[in-house]
Amino acid sequence: MQRPNIIYIVADDLGYADLGCYDGRDEPWGPVSPVLDGLAAQGIKFTQGYSNSPVCSPTRFALMTARYQYRLRGAAEEPINSKSRGSLTLGLPPEHPTLPSLLRASGYHTALIGKWHLGFPPNFGPTLSGYEESFGPLAGGVDYFTHCDSSGRHDLWLNAQEHHEEGYLTDLLSRRAVEYVERMAGQDAPFFVSLHYTAPHWPWETRDDAARAPTIRNDLFDLAAGNIHVYRRMIHHMDEGIGWIMQALARTGQIDNTLVVFTSDNGGERFSDNWPLVGGKMDLTEGGIRVPWIAHWPAMIRPGGVSRQLCMTMDWSATMLAAAGVAAHPDYPLDGVSLLPVLRDAGHTFERPLHFRMNHRGQRALRAGDWKYLRVDGNDYLFNIPQDERERANLGKQHPERLAAMRADWEAWDATMPPIPEDATVSLGYSYKDMPQR
Repeated sequence: MQRPNIIYIVADDLGYADLGCYDGRDEPWGPVSPVLDGLAAQGIKFTQGYSNSPVCSPTRFALMTARYQYRLRGAAEEPINSKSRGSLTLGLPPEHPTLPSLLRASGYHTALIGKWHLGFPPNFGPTLSGYEESFGPLAGGVDYFTHCDSSGRHDLWLNAQEHHEEGYLTDLLSRRAVEYVERMAGQDAPFFVSLHYTAPHWPWETRDDAARAPTIRNDLFDLAAGNIHVYRRMIHHMDEGIGWIMQALARTGQIDNTLVVFTSDNGGERFSDNWPLVGGKMDLTEGGIRVPWIAHWPAMIRPGGVSRQLCMTMDWSATMLAAAGVAAHPDYPLDGVSLLPVLRDAGHTFERPLHFRMNHRGQRALRAGDWKYLRVDGNDYLFNIPQDERERANLGKQHPERLAAMRADWEAWDATMPPIPEDATVSLGYSYKDMPQR
């Protein structure tokens, strides 16, 4: 089979049930995510898919390397913040093989359109880590109209150069992706594009909210604003843009052999719908790490597939390398596992334990089969996830041997990873003083 084009779409802070195809609610004006719902119906969706971390930049390290993020110092930051500008260590090392660098070396054209959040120039950046071209912000969050970060610094870049362009950021990213797809049509090599939206991350701005931008310039957390309706409109704008891209693929005859994967970098935040899961961003409860996973590839994936295969972000990066016929660098073996057998047959499953840890609140988790071991604030829990997705019925006392075995499994895995550095930081944008906790 001809090697596929690949479009890796990552939303920012999207909740598990924010999309219609994951039982999300409609708005009075209609469905929130009709395009993504259609891609799920025409492809495959995963109901037991996870992000590598419940916060953004650590997950992006795993996405880029197809390895556990804990192997790199920069990923110990939860997340990387603006204070890391100029750091020599808090970023993705350019010498480390990445998904785009491995694909590029095999003949792919590569581009990042959207959020980077893996360290700042001059020591780190998209074009230093495998992307031929890039367009988007480098920091964690920016205003959708001024394109300034939380410190008020302008943060929109084109190929390592600061770039000024008027417009709503979600639409700018979507249109840039359309232009890229059209430009790649007829090329003698396939393409890989990372389309990493900032939507629906704060601040809470739709296309119609340009007048708000000056008022929140110094408070991008936008703590006194937002609501579920604004939030869902932001998702809808992203969904529309994905529709433009799918139309461009169809118009240029590239849709059949393009693998489109959609997910979120972590679980939902303030206005997200994570039902039936509990918790959200920064939590290793299900709401912080269980995320939507949709894949569409007509040449490979039969329509209407639903998979319960356990998987996480780095598995999808490994899958893309496998689809392209690209091997890992021998000095950097992958932790991710290819899901190609599941894409061929949605009913196929295999054993896949998933390990997690967070400096924040001393969290740890292991999902293995139906069971999950969790520690938060020094307390250990055991849950049967299919029976209790909300993680309310702690079965540790009923199954002490299983709890002990899973704790030992997690600790054995943790011993293979570098320890969390003492100077690693946790950056929380708000606390119970700003709003009640979950």
